[in-house]
Order: sequence, then C-alpha cells, then structure tokens
Amino acid sequence: MQDIILRFPGLLLAIIVHEFSHGYMAYLLGDNTAKNSGRLSLNPLKHLDVVGLIFMLIFRFGWAKPVPINPIYFKNRKRDTLLVSLAGPLSNFILAIIIGIILSKNIVTSYLMQNILLIALWYNIMLGVFNLLPFPPLDGSKILASLLPDKYEYLFYKNERYLYIVLILLIITDTIDKILSPLIYISMNLLIKIIT
Repeated sequence: MQDIILRFPGLLLAIIVHEFSHGYMAYLLGDNTAKNSGRLSLNPLKHLDVVGLIFMLIFRFGWAKPVPINPIYFKNRKRDTLLVSLAGPLSNFILAIIIGIILSKNIVTSYLMQNILLIALWYNIMLGVFNLLPFPPLDGSKILASLLPDKYEYLFYKNERYLYIVLILLIITDTIDKILSPLIYISMNLLIKIIT
C-alpha cells in the first residue's frame, strides 16, 4: 500500500500530461473535439479510467481514456495525425527531463519528495517509450501509419486488429518487458547525458 501511495502522484502526472498534450496539439491544428468534450483539461478526473489506473498501479500496465480526435478538421491529415500522436510521448520525455533537472540540482531536499519525483521520472520515461511501440492502440501505431504511403497505410489500418492481438500476447507472456527494458535503459542514459 505504501508503494502504491508513492507511485500514484507520478503515474497521475504522467497520464494527465500525456493525454492533455494529445488534445492540445489537436486543438492547435484545428480540431476542437477534445476541447468540446471537456478533455482539454489538467483535471485528472477527465482523463482517468478507473480500471486502467488500478491495473497500472498493481500490474504496472494500464490505460487512460483516449482523447477524442477527429482528423477531418486537420489541414494535412497525415502530417497532423503524426504531430498529435507524437505530442503525448514527447510531453512525457520533456517532463522527465524537467524532473531530472530538479533532482540533479537538489532543488527538492525532502527524501519523500525525491522518491516521488524519481518514480514520476520513471513513469514518464516508461509511458513515453511504451506508447512509441507500433501496436494499436498505442501512439506508435498512428505514427507508423502516418509515415506510410497511402496504399500501405490503408493495409495497416485494415489489419490493425491482428496487431492488437500481438500486443496482448506480448503483455500476457511478459515479453513486453524484454522489449521495453533496454529501451527504457537507453532513454535513462540519454536523459542523464542531457541533464548533466
């Protein structure tokens, strides 16, 4: 229970920033869907899925409510979909850098707060890396699809249900950890280089 209490603030921060960034980028690109549905907000209650949050805290895998996006409002569908999809993971990496700087400069001296920030840093790196994987419904799948020629993008979306199954199998078999661990390790080392 103490571990869950320590992890909760960092997880909450990572999720809110991630989802808000998707909605805000879409808003900047002409799509008001997130704003009109009340999702252009930093209020945690607007973004949290209760079951997804519980799974994340206990099993370290979960989900939030996806921010509604309507590409029909984009001036350039593929480019703007790419930008909106990148906004979430990039916001997590930027937040991780900010937290890393705060920790490296000893701005926070409380041992408890340092622990909370360290966990928040890890969650942001993990969430950013995880969402870049090219499996639906993760952001990486939309990023990949946006970079494909129209013919292959169509085939990708037509067959994306099979990639859902692949992601579920990776999670069930814990193979996802073998993929994520080295990527998180590389990201952490890169973060250390940036802040030092």
